[in-house]
Amino acid sequence: MAYILIMSNSTLSTKKILFDRQVVLFLISQNVSLFGSAVVGYAIIWYITLETSSGVWLMLTTICSMLPQVFVSLWGGVWADRYDRKLLIMISDAFIAVSTLGLAIAFWLGFTRIELLLVVSVVRSVGAGIQMPAVNAIYPQLVPPENLTRVQGINQSLSSILMLLAPAVGGVVLGTMDLAWAFMIDVVTGSAAILILRLIVVNRVERSDEPTSLLDELKKGVRYAFGNPLLKGIIICYGFSFFLITPAAVLTPLMIERSFGGEVWRLTANEIVWTVGSFVGGIAVSLYGNIKNKILTIALCLVAFGISFTLLGLAGSFVLYLLVMGISGFFMPIIATAETVFIQEITAPQMMGRVFSIIQIITSAAMPLAILLFGPLADVVPVETLLIISGILLALVGLIYQLSNWNSERPLL
Repeated sequence: MAYILIMSNSTLSTKKILFDRQVVLFLISQNVSLFGSAVVGYAIIWYITLETSSGVWLMLTTICSMLPQVFVSLWGGVWADRYDRKLLIMISDAFIAVSTLGLAIAFWLGFTRIELLLVVSVVRSVGAGIQMPAVNAIYPQLVPPENLTRVQGINQSLSSILMLLAPAVGGVVLGTMDLAWAFMIDVVTGSAAILILRLIVVNRVERSDEPTSLLDELKKGVRYAFGNPLLKGIIICYGFSFFLITPAAVLTPLMIERSFGGEVWRLTANEIVWTVGSFVGGIAVSLYGNIKNKILTIALCLVAFGISFTLLGLAGSFVLYLLVMGISGFFMPIIATAETVFIQEITAPQMMGRVFSIIQIITSAAMPLAILLFGPLADVVPVETLLIISGILLALVGLIYQLSNWNSERPLL
């Protein structure tokens, strides 16, 4: 209520963000869908961990969950630019929900083989590869350009809350009921997302050229993305930053177990402080609502990540470690919002899906590739050393990105 009163004297466009039915329904639909998917993701990983206690099976699960969307995203971006984006999102949600329902029924009938989980993970990943380019591309059709930052900040805050709840819900369901009921949560949330999305009216993006073959349109999208200096710079920045973030994102639980103790509450605290920091950062973005110089913001966040990751490696106590981790989480929604809105502002509407498919491919592939390097290294050198090195390199990426785009910031629309 206080927030609404504070905003009562704001501009008309800001009021539209707070009360616009289209935007509110879209944010609800996508975050409801995200919550169900996250619950299933945690449940599958934990189930396989408890059943096999095998790193190989976890590796296979990660590959099946991530690699299919890397390949499908290329075509997903073309489809998002060619067809109705709202319809694509609804079909993808339905595709994922039906596959998950089939998995729940199979488990209830006694077919509980882990291989079946891998197959459905592939199917779900294919659906995500089609869905995500359309989701990112549809925002400019629903939100005025000057308000994209505020909406993305609100979306980041909502996602942080749900990511805090998802593992708790997954753990409760897995511990008190059957794994199939965790699958049914995703079926229900996916169905709800589809019903909510049906209430939204989204106009088709008018194309300035005639549709050609999928391969030709794919090539055109790649040429467009890498022919635009600003897009090319942010894409390269994405690749390096996601690669270097991997040690902090994946190996910190291993560092905690080795350096501070293997108690479950420590690992839980690690996830919670990061999520709380992200939530606060998302609130800050939604309240401020105007990142004018997005290139500088991205660069500063990368430098902040680099410094904080280095401090994680130098932290001598668990309390100090948690403090730095929470501060690090604060910058995630800021950089995610700045990057996403910047891409939306500098990309032609009819090319939006293909550009975001390229981004999704990079973000989905960078971390698996990075863990092939950092994973084995973590058994040879301390994780702290990897955090310090990756942190220094990440800060350097931020500095190089800013220097290479010194006078390139596109004016805010």
